[in-house]
Amino acid sequence: MKIHEYQAKALLSKFGVKIPRGIVARSVEEAVAAGKSLGMPVVVKAQIHAGGRGKGGGVKLARTEADLEQIAGQILGMQLVTHQTGPEGRTVKTLFIEEGLAIKQEFYLGIVLDRATSKLVFMASREGGMDIEEVAATHPEKILKETIDPTVGMQAFQARKLAFGLGLAPELVGKATKFMLSLARAFDEADANLLEINPFLLTEDGELYALDAKLGFDDNAMFRHKDYAELRDLNEEEPLEIEASKHDLNYIKLDGTIGCMVNGAGLAMATMDIIKLAGAEPANFLDVGGGASQERVENAFKIILADPHVKAVLINIFGGIVRCDMVASGVVEAARKVGVTIPIVVRLEGTNVEKGREVLATSGLDIITAAGMKDAAEKVVAASAR
Repeated sequence: MKIHEYQAKALLSKFGVKIPRGIVARSVEEAVAAGKSLGMPVVVKAQIHAGGRGKGGGVKLARTEADLEQIAGQILGMQLVTHQTGPEGRTVKTLFIEEGLAIKQEFYLGIVLDRATSKLVFMASREGGMDIEEVAATHPEKILKETIDPTVGMQAFQARKLAFGLGLAPELVGKATKFMLSLARAFDEADANLLEINPFLLTEDGELYALDAKLGFDDNAMFRHKDYAELRDLNEEEPLEIEASKHDLNYIKLDGTIGCMVNGAGLAMATMDIIKLAGAEPANFLDVGGGASQERVENAFKIILADPHVKAVLINIFGGIVRCDMVASGVVEAARKVGVTIPIVVRLEGTNVEKGREVLATSGLDIITAAGMKDAAEKVVAASAR
């Protein structure tokens, strides 16, 4: 689950992370009132779940109240397009009015999971205010890293090492160490899966701030954080992904034309790869899980078919926990009930696979069976071109 910048900052401040003063505004009048309360100048920030807001025109400095009124009017309601929103962009419905600070230097701080080591990595860079992905691609040596041992957590010596690596003056190292340790504690206790402070700001008067904050949570841990549910902004999420979450389906909408229904995240990733290899693009990631019941298959069908760009569906099921004949029966019944009108290609492997193929063959439906993943991908791509 993602949250807005102002929400992330409010949460981080509870862990001792220093943030600039700011006020949320959902109208021009509220924005102007916020500016009067904070004192000019202020920064007007569009609140959407995407990075690159500044480059897209969603973050601007207002030096006077007249500037603030004009800028707030421009940003509120705009369709903000960034490299993370896609060409359709996102409608700005909320602003965060934040006090202006005298910037001396900008840095980057971030915490992510390194899946190769199954440990968290705390990253820091002098290249703050930039796309960290670009820095990683062109100058990876400029990103400092400290691996966090899960048994003891982030240690003070690691934070000090990063602070010195950023080139901070000795009198600032203590502040930076405290700041980084607070971030690490917030990440752990909030069950986050991503935390970025970009930029991590040093002001002219020697203070350190989280000038921007991006925080994402592990959905699997939300049962421990019931209060986080109120932070969710459904306006920022894909409607089909919201619908899928209601049925406990792992679904992510993509831009292709081949709908995918698979059991298991690894197999789903491999299925998308082989569709691309066959010359088409997947329309979604959809993992129906180990227990691919008729009801789950039916709901998955509905979600896939709700995407008007889908021209064919590939069902790729490995019958380990469930039997292939049960899956096949679920597919047939769901297809009849939903009324599928586009081509369906099914690849089954595993327990009772022959019985499953027999169920499909005798269903009377126009279901194309495939012998393997390569065969399935080629058949679904060909069927989508009819």
